[in-house]
Amino acid sequence: MNYRKVLNTIFTLICLVLVSCDKEHKNYTTIANGVELTLQEGEADLIRVSFVTDDIVKVELLSSEGSLESESLIEVAEVGEVKFELQDEDNILVLKSSSLNVSIDKTTGKVAYSDLEGKSIISEADRDFTAVEVGGKSGFSTLQRFNSSNTEALYGLGQHQANEMNYKGKNEELFQYNTKVSVPFIMSTENYGILWDNYSLTRFGDERSYSNLDQLTLTDKYGDEGGLTATYYGDKTSDKVFIERKEATIDYENLETVKNFPEGFPFDNAKIVWEGSISSDQAGLYRFLCYYAGYTKFWVNGELIFDKWRTAWNPSVEKFNIDLESNKKVHVKLEWLPDGGVSYIGLKSLSPREEQVQNQITFSSEMSQSLRYYLMVGNSMDDVISKYRTVTGKAQIMPKWSMGFWQSRERYKTEDELLSTLKEFRDRHIPIDNIVLDWSYWPVDKWGSHDFDLTRFPDAKGMIDKVHDQNARIMVSVWPKFYINTKNYNAFNEKGWMYKRAVEDSVRDWIYPGYIGSFYDAYSDGARKLFWDQIEDKLYTKGFDAWWMDASEPDILSNASIDYRKQLMTPTELGPSTEYFNAYALMNAKGIYEGQRSVNPDERVFILTRSGFAGLQHYGAVTWSGDIATRWEDMEAQISAGINFAMSGLPYWTMDIGGFCVEKRYERAEEGSEDLEEWRELNARWYQFGSMVPLFRVHGQFPYREVFNLAPESHPLYKSQLYYNKLRYQLMPYIYSLAGWTYLKDYTIMRGLAMDFSSDNQVYNIGDQYMFGPTLMACPVYEYKARSREVYLPKSAGWYDIYTGKFLEGGQTIEAEAPYEQMPVYAKAGSILVNGPEIEYTTEKPADPITVVVYAGKNASFDLYEDEGTNYNYENKEFSIIPLEWSESNGELTIGARKGSFEGMLTTRTIRVIVVDQENPVSINDLSNYQEIQYTGEEVKVAISN
Repeated sequence: MNYRKVLNTIFTLICLVLVSCDKEHKNYTTIANGVELTLQEGEADLIRVSFVTDDIVKVELLSSEGSLESESLIEVAEVGEVKFELQDEDNILVLKSSSLNVSIDKTTGKVAYSDLEGKSIISEADRDFTAVEVGGKSGFSTLQRFNSSNTEALYGLGQHQANEMNYKGKNEELFQYNTKVSVPFIMSTENYGILWDNYSLTRFGDERSYSNLDQLTLTDKYGDEGGLTATYYGDKTSDKVFIERKEATIDYENLETVKNFPEGFPFDNAKIVWEGSISSDQAGLYRFLCYYAGYTKFWVNGELIFDKWRTAWNPSVEKFNIDLESNKKVHVKLEWLPDGGVSYIGLKSLSPREEQVQNQITFSSEMSQSLRYYLMVGNSMDDVISKYRTVTGKAQIMPKWSMGFWQSRERYKTEDELLSTLKEFRDRHIPIDNIVLDWSYWPVDKWGSHDFDLTRFPDAKGMIDKVHDQNARIMVSVWPKFYINTKNYNAFNEKGWMYKRAVEDSVRDWIYPGYIGSFYDAYSDGARKLFWDQIEDKLYTKGFDAWWMDASEPDILSNASIDYRKQLMTPTELGPSTEYFNAYALMNAKGIYEGQRSVNPDERVFILTRSGFAGLQHYGAVTWSGDIATRWEDMEAQISAGINFAMSGLPYWTMDIGGFCVEKRYERAEEGSEDLEEWRELNARWYQFGSMVPLFRVHGQFPYREVFNLAPESHPLYKSQLYYNKLRYQLMPYIYSLAGWTYLKDYTIMRGLAMDFSSDNQVYNIGDQYMFGPTLMACPVYEYKARSREVYLPKSAGWYDIYTGKFLEGGQTIEAEAPYEQMPVYAKAGSILVNGPEIEYTTEKPADPITVVVYAGKNASFDLYEDEGTNYNYENKEFSIIPLEWSESNGELTIGARKGSFEGMLTTRTIRVIVVDQENPVSINDLSNYQEIQYTGEEVKVAISN
């Protein structure tokens, strides 16, 4: 018998009697900035509701029966006193701050939020709080639904690969994977956000997991029920059948389930076709998820739904829906060509549920010690992001060199390969700031030693010095992985800081002939410090400038099931991996950031990590989208993936321009072949897109990705890549200002259109256009041989084609010209673009002269931010801002008095001003017709006479 529960029930009954006699009785107490209520229903004993600020609310649901509540891994806010008024209104408790009304049902603990005029913002609906026990530790599975507007759009959740933009009414499983980054934060066009403070596997939307197809009525191609016909062809070019059988499930998604394929089936050149019909006595919208690697096609009633490819070892997902009528059969066909040995395939579905429930905002998680979330309300979506960073930490300003061009490949195998590549860029006068030393520079059997293979890298420090001598920086790949024969492994192991299951199970990696090792426990303070100490000793002292934290999901064994992945990373120092499954990359980055700042506080940290989590922006980290494929559809998927990642509160994102995993047809492509021309065009288009994301970075498997290895100078690919590279550097004053704003204004560089045009609901579902800062709208081209694309111009004062200066009205859809060498880009009327001189690296010379291009049509402003570029002096206000203000009515640009200063600042500079309007179209390629002034830091007004 649970005596505590019995006593609580008796106590509650007594309280109810007393309430009838004593109107002053309360089942709540006031706490710092809020209240704590004793609950009468459910597993939880109490709920705490408190203000972090006057417009950020923290909600915690707790139980005295569970383990002690855990400290948040993501909250860094220094909470001061927030004044609020408390009103006890019958069964409702109302907390009123200067910005929000927070109403709490005293019986259920459900919370509702409204503005000061009483307009509803969002309210809690159903909730679940159920006791669980994992690895001897007790906790709770949690679920919270919210009622919200049916007309809103929702963004965030991190970076996912199913090409979805607006998450309203959609589902997403939040776990970390090579090409998937999960951040439990959602932001609404109604200007609020919800940060779900939980580190376990979480589902957004439907709390049910996708089910195998046997929940449906399956009929094979011969008309017999019980499964689909699965036909296995040993040779994809032949009709010869290896085996045909009926299958009720298509579940070959991981290393365990692939064992269910027919024994002895030859995958190297095979084909499998599943065919038949699906039906159900429950009508409605069924949601499907296809998990695929290899070449995969799916048809419904003869219509091709998708045609995709992923490399065998790194699957992706495709989502689609089928609206079923009751007991009406729908013909389906799945054709799969595994590409390069055993591969992975799965097809699962979710049955329909009420639209009202589907449209609720729901977070559900496997395990935690409390249900904890933050509700933040702002005046704009930018304001909501600012409040997110109030809770989780400011984003640092990335070093200026990191905003330049990054060249990488998998991999530079010797010192000479790396240095000669950099020299080639310099000899060709192609701008570049950064080059990358990817994995396997160590002796083949010494992963984790941080040593160099001296046969290939005889003088690592000398190599780094030569990179620096060529005015470039170098980043090195460091995994949290250690072979068992290394001293570093032993140093962790003797402290109990290694995940041991992989060693105990003799899990061997893919390096021939296969080596045993594992990952360190990043949840341990001591282990993080040791990790830093080891890389400081072996790598930082040699002069490396940046850290590439690969496989930070952690990817201890690729394609393991979720359950086995948990076993491979447990226990953490904080508790079972079930509870801490998603936050490894955050803790890993935290250790590097704090470690480097402790030994060299004057040098900005730069971390590139393959995974991420809420709060990652606080630790000098950028996330890239993993080992994506070299396919047009993968390029398209990166656009919405990058936008949603940025709208998850993390401002720095990048990708492998050109894709990482390469189709064999591109590897084998010969001069003059169609495959080579498609490969070149794909890289040209991807590079155009990549020049206008926060970090501009090329990387991938063979063929080599350096522009001079992709095509000769006369080829349009070469010309296009050189043009956009130079344009990126021309825009460096603009781009680095945006980086400065991420700290000063909590700004978002890569912006979903809803952030700037939330009143125009036509933009809500657009995932292939975005704002790059306040001025430029990028519209990447992601179809082979496309020479135009559809572009929506949001409702505004208008838009200018940056290449011609032509003005176009907002609120219309156009067919934009997109010749091979050019991506459509538009400047917003009523905005300012700041251009610098032509440079080949960011430190070549100061940005002087600068050209201020005003795109007229509305008042505009821009704060030109500058600092020393590499240190943290900006945290002590050592930076300058030159405010620029355009008055449309006066036709006048005010260059305001400079604010602030820093060492090495230009005190006098040349500023050139150009105004683009409907009568004066100006191309960004010709900024020669300008008015010029000498600026000394005092306010100057420039009257424009075109």
